[in-house]
Amino acid sequence: MIERTRPRAGLRVLITAGASGIGATIATAFLEAGAKVLICDIDEGALESFAKQYPKTCTHVTDVSDEAQVDQLLSAVSEKLGGLDVLVNNAGISGPTGPIDKLATDDIRRTLDVDLLGQFLVLRRAVPLLRQSASGTIINMSSVAGRLGYALRTPYAAAKWGIVGLTESLAKEVGPGGISVNAVLPGVVRGARIENVIRSRAESLGISYAEMETQYLAQVSLRRMVEPEDVAGVVLFLSSPAGANISGQAISVCGNVENI
Repeated sequence: MIERTRPRAGLRVLITAGASGIGATIATAFLEAGAKVLICDIDEGALESFAKQYPKTCTHVTDVSDEAQVDQLLSAVSEKLGGLDVLVNNAGISGPTGPIDKLATDDIRRTLDVDLLGQFLVLRRAVPLLRQSASGTIINMSSVAGRLGYALRTPYAAAKWGIVGLTESLAKEVGPGGISVNAVLPGVVRGARIENVIRSRAESLGISYAEMETQYLAQVSLRRMVEPEDVAGVVLFLSSPAGANISGQAISVCGNVENI
């Protein structure tokens, strides 16, 4: 029974923004489970560092908001992996922090282009490959900001809410072909990204980093940060036989964030 909760060895997996942060933790977990993994990232140096640590990993430099680069990425997936079984649509940026009337149009557009449009572009090319898989799995990375309003972080929240709608709609569209589609909604995940977000919001509100961090964790029922490995564990479960009949869901991994 326990074996059903583990992805089968040999799965062909694409993870966007897989060279650092949550993406790298997910990639590592799949590699340790015996998967064939291709990670893309906009940071060539981070890709090289990851590949040195895990030489079996395939890598590709990609800005997911660039249609031509996404086309090249999926061509590389076909060539290097020979097909695709699991897509982890993880790429995203934090976007600007501040009142909506103070946000630059370019910053808003860049956030939506990377966080939401980027998922559409990858999916458009990945779905035909996943239709050829015996166990096609799509996991779109959203955020707890995809179920709660997020003052001063409106572009990011709008994109993450959009990902939930994309997920639920796509699950209906591709489900008859045997492809499962779910969104994973991480909360306050330990790491450099949340540190930058907390720092930016603290500066916007004129308070200290420590005060801002305390406010964040006070809104988490478990009163603690999520570890990247917690998110990776849910992703691997959804890619396992035990998760095969879970689809169209927005699954929070957040310690029950009550408000943000």
